[in-house]
Amino acid sequence: MTPEPGLGSAFAWVFWFLGELAFKWVPGTVVTFVQTGVPGDSTQSSVLLRPITEPVTAPQVVEYLQYASSPGVYDALFHRWSVFVAFSLFISLLLAALIIYCSIRIFQVRQMERKRFAAMQRTVASHDVPKTHLRWHRVLDQAHSENDQSWRLAILEADIMLNELLDTLGYRGETMADKMKSVDRATFNTIDLAWEAHKIRNKIAHSGTAHELNSREVRRIMSLYEKVFREFRFIE
Repeated sequence: MTPEPGLGSAFAWVFWFLGELAFKWVPGTVVTFVQTGVPGDSTQSSVLLRPITEPVTAPQVVEYLQYASSPGVYDALFHRWSVFVAFSLFISLLLAALIIYCSIRIFQVRQMERKRFAAMQRTVASHDVPKTHLRWHRVLDQAHSENDQSWRLAILEADIMLNELLDTLGYRGETMADKMKSVDRATFNTIDLAWEAHKIRNKIAHSGTAHELNSREVRRIMSLYEKVFREFRFIE
């Protein structure tokens, strides 16, 4: 009983076949095409003996290959042609899938590199704009409510955002007052507004409900914070 061929023997046969194709069939075909004929063989067809003066048809190519190939090679090709085609198709699909995968991975790597490069170019302030923008809207919602406690929370939260802005701009100090004292007025046009808003915040924090507020005053205080934030594009 003949054992079934394995994957190793199949690869060995394919490499052998490619060797036969490259070093026997192709050279033989070229020799046949360039020769005007091979004398001394009465069994050769007239197509093989006469010079090639017109386009060669597919049946003539098969005849050339049969004549030029070494004994047994053409028969092996004829009987195993379907196997060769199937294997060639499999290899082609495998290589095509590999090319597509590599192309996708290269595109993904390029996208990641662009995002990292863009992130490195963005400042801390601009990086935080979307977050602070949403946060500022929540503060405004509290400030526009009818609840006195929400007004106070809105002012306290806005002052926390002002402190974060000072940190982002590089001002240092133990308190917000220390940070604002180190501000260069030439580069901080709204520093007086920041001072006014911060002083009201301190009164609210220290006096609690004893410091009376109304909706008009709350809107005015929030406008002070807003002008400071917009100067440095802390909010949009």
